[in-house]
Amino acid sequence: MCILFIAVKQHPKFPLIIAANRDEFYQRPTLESGYWPDFPHLLGGKDLEAGGTWMGVTKQGYVSALTNIRAPHLNRDNAQSRGQLVLDYLTKPTLRASYVQQLHRTRSVFNGYNLLFGKWHDLAVYNNHEDSLQFLDNGFYGLSNANLNSPWPKINKGVQALKHYCEQMNQVEPEILLELMRNEDKAEDHLLPKTGVPEIWEKQLSSIFINTQGYGTRTSTIFWIDDNSEAFWYERTFNEKAEITGDIKQQFSICGN
Repeated sequence: MCILFIAVKQHPKFPLIIAANRDEFYQRPTLESGYWPDFPHLLGGKDLEAGGTWMGVTKQGYVSALTNIRAPHLNRDNAQSRGQLVLDYLTKPTLRASYVQQLHRTRSVFNGYNLLFGKWHDLAVYNNHEDSLQFLDNGFYGLSNANLNSPWPKINKGVQALKHYCEQMNQVEPEILLELMRNEDKAEDHLLPKTGVPEIWEKQLSSIFINTQGYGTRTSTIFWIDDNSEAFWYERTFNEKAEITGDIKQQFSICGN
């Protein structure tokens, strides 16, 4: 998962709205989202190479998603798969204090990541590079491959678009939010971040939706919860030509809320 836009209690009918894109190599085998046979309360896609997931939710209202931190000079070839972090949390949710201690103890086992996690009305983001925890109070948030709300052009663009959407729309219209996540506008050269990859790659990765040779946005997911604790999941998948290959829709009532 490479970019998320989050609205926490910014719409009168929908206290949580998340719009997310997963960017990955096209050759990496992936299973579209669904309920997992081994964990029937868990809804999310599956990375068939390492067994984890990039984003998921549970019928009990727990949410987790992952973005990688782009810092190639710090990456290690023998690091564990970060997708396991999302799976571990959703299958064994625990008190936040003890969970953060666990993340702290294991932070060096993984390459850089941001982990969104928590009950849907009490979310936080842990950054293992900084060993930091930020709580998502009421507001709008953008999370990509640096810190929460880093002022990257695509983060600013997406946050503003989601804010405008919440101000103008009475209902959640997934197609409109999916169009937001399909934005391929690149940042101007002087606004590109400097993360350690070649400038040509900074340019290619500077849009909300990515489509390059061998790598790009493979999934867009819109997840929202209404004021009756009803949860909605809408996932759209893409192939290497950025063509739509499928839509998956799920709805469930959060139990034990």
